[in-house]
Amino acid sequence: MGNSFGHLFRITTWGESHGGGVGVVVDGCPPRLALTEADIQPDLDRRRPGQSRIVTPRKESDTIQILSGTFRGKTLGTPICLWVRNEDARPEAYEEMASKFRPSHADFTYHAKYGIRNWEGGGRASARETVGRVAAGAIARKILRERFGIEILACVTQIQNLKTPVDPETVRFRDIESNLVRCPSQEMASKLIRLIERTRRAGDSLGGIVTGIARGVPPGWGEPVFDRLEADLAKAMLSLPAAKGFDIGSGFAGITMTGRQHNDLFRARRGKVITITNRSGGIQGGISNGQTIYFQVAFKPVATVMHEQQTVDDRYRNTTLKGRGRHDPCVLPRAVPIVEAMTALVLVDHALRHKAQCQ
Repeated sequence: MGNSFGHLFRITTWGESHGGGVGVVVDGCPPRLALTEADIQPDLDRRRPGQSRIVTPRKESDTIQILSGTFRGKTLGTPICLWVRNEDARPEAYEEMASKFRPSHADFTYHAKYGIRNWEGGGRASARETVGRVAAGAIARKILRERFGIEILACVTQIQNLKTPVDPETVRFRDIESNLVRCPSQEMASKLIRLIERTRRAGDSLGGIVTGIARGVPPGWGEPVFDRLEADLAKAMLSLPAAKGFDIGSGFAGITMTGRQHNDLFRARRGKVITITNRSGGIQGGISNGQTIYFQVAFKPVATVMHEQQTVDDRYRNTTLKGRGRHDPCVLPRAVPIVEAMTALVLVDHALRHKAQCQ
């Protein structure tokens, strides 16, 4: 089943969008890590709905509770269960969707696979499932920061045709968090916010790109062949709701270069190997090379729009459906902490795998 992720640091998320709550079980967390709800809540606050005028107005505090796996503020090495109560569920807004499939949602495909589906907000297919990912990612980020000195960031770098360049080496968390849209360029952020607001008033939605960054990853993490570090990052990002594309380093832009132009040349500096450029995005042969890891994730426009569109019902008859309920006009601002969380989960898992095999 596709509800678990990771090998040595393994998570299993659970819960539905309009059920009693959502959460995650984290297995494989090292013991004696100082951990309380206060370590997790800030990332959930960055992900939660209702946080600004450009996201869904659903009001959820997303208050985290640790149900197991800690004792007197430290991890035990046993499974950690984390839970967030759903406080503002309104399943009645989705009653028409009980028999009609929403265009570009998972309604039809879940029906085709299971013969039954939770039509209240999409159930497990809802982005509300990512609460568990972000909670688990906060633990992973704490391990990476405290034990390895790794910094993980993400930011919005494009919405529709508006984009801004970002230097993975110098972008700062405080610049990213200084505006509603989480774009480190203040000038571009103002334009993006106006674009989202216009699109929302028109009853439509937008897509774009989130850039993910991990600084301080040591060389040697990752695996050859099937479990390459960039392959696991790609799987992590493409498992996110609305994610439709992934590239790392130069990505698709690299095809315009020759090999001589694209190669990252090695140099020795103060007893370490560095590269003059970083078009590989910090990973070569599926293994980290010590340079900054950076990548891009493309998110499609939100599938729910407030206009009547063609669809079919569960008896496969043609009909129409207009979007209802509370939805983000653009997922990008709230996707930033989710991308960070999945990055942390991949890296901490590979850190533990590397230690188990090579140290």
